Amino acid sequence: MAAAASPAPSSPRGVLNALGLHRPELRAWAMYDWAVSAMQTVIMTAVFPIYFISVAGDGRPPEEATQALANANTIAAILIAVLGPILGAIADYKAAKKPFLAVFMLIGVFSTLGMYFIMHGDLLLASTLFILAMAGATGSMTFYESLLPHIADEREIDRVSTAAYAMGYVGGGVLLAINLAWITNPGLIGLPSGEGLTRAQATLPVRLAFVSVGIWWLLFSIPVFRRVPEPRRALEADEGSTANPFVVAFTRLGETLRELRHYRQAFLTMLAFTIYNDGIQTIIKMATAYGTEIGIERSDLITAILIVQFVGIPFAFAFGTLAGKLGAKLSIMLGLLVYTGICIFAYGISTAREFYILAILVGMVQGGTQALSRSLFASMVPKHKSGEFFGFYSVFEKFGGILGPLMFSIAIGQTGSSRGAILWVIGFFVVGGALLMLVNTKEGEAMAREANARTHSA
Repeated sequence: MAAAASPAPSSPRGVLNALGLHRPELRAWAMYDWAVSAMQTVIMTAVFPIYFISVAGDGRPPEEATQALANANTIAAILIAVLGPILGAIADYKAAKKPFLAVFMLIGVFSTLGMYFIMHGDLLLASTLFILAMAGATGSMTFYESLLPHIADEREIDRVSTAAYAMGYVGGGVLLAINLAWITNPGLIGLPSGEGLTRAQATLPVRLAFVSVGIWWLLFSIPVFRRVPEPRRALEADEGSTANPFVVAFTRLGETLRELRHYRQAFLTMLAFTIYNDGIQTIIKMATAYGTEIGIERSDLITAILIVQFVGIPFAFAFGTLAGKLGAKLSIMLGLLVYTGICIFAYGISTAREFYILAILVGMVQGGTQALSRSLFASMVPKHKSGEFFGFYSVFEKFGGILGPLMFSIAIGQTGSSRGAILWVIGFFVVGGALLMLVNTKEGEAMAREANARTHSA
């Protein structure tokens, strides 16, 4: 019998196939990126940090409020670094990835909704809610990403991961644009505006933006729970179905730590990602501070964030296509090469126009590089332990967000400005890229297939 013809690329089905979203469960999975990215753009990056310092930190020196925000970020990262692998192992054993995803999502959603009540001087409340929102978002991503190897095969996994990142850019960018429209023009949606506003009235547009993030996050999370099946439970040979899940979790974690030496390629990928992601996270976290230092206006900085979001949409998809031709590893290497050029270019910029160009360059590689890192790691992970492996991946990712800014701070102390420090970031891309070159992707994927086969036959 002749093989069925592939759908034409111009047809809706053909377009979805090209994007990696050709099955309902794949589209539903990608929608969670759309949902949670609104929190990442509005709360983590663009709106909440300014509100935290200027409103919640009112009455305190700006540097004290900034330090409080940095401390909140650190506490949230430590919480997930400690809990991620343990809960990931429990989720694998109990076949409870989606329930854990739901719990962390709801923690994040209700914390974000609670930000409506943050008023002038409420630094403790703002810090607490931010820690919970960050922990909710980051923790939910651990279980969300662990579903990837269960719904996508080896041929699909890169396109699916990059498509989800593109969806995240769309979701985060759209809500951020809507929020900024009513924050800058409250009368647009009938909110009080003009002179003589009370403090509560003046902050109302921003506080409603936080509410919109919580609603958006909750609403667009529904598809992943409805359409993506819970992976079946897979027991190790020495595990009973009624064993204590916490005992099993710590036993499995010990085994996984030992097995990381066996899954050498997955471990090497995780280590390389930790280092070059340090550079990526440093650019993300320090970009607006760097722009402020060199005299870029706040409105231009926010515009640049929007540029990154919307430029990232087509280029995230493009990286998925590129990975289909070059492979995920070489595509990531190309992204790291561009990041090196970004650092060199950033060293000499001084105008808003140049900062916009910088934003375009970052948007071209940011989503694709991170998405392919996720899918490359997922392709080397045994499916029955995806939760705990991604728990460790999350831990490594968090450590990848600490060293870079710390080194950036040290470099400023050594050089006297951020310009010299920005060149130091190149070292992360060079070292991380060198480690990535050592990864044998075929060997890593073969080991994951063997582990999956052993589990199915057991």
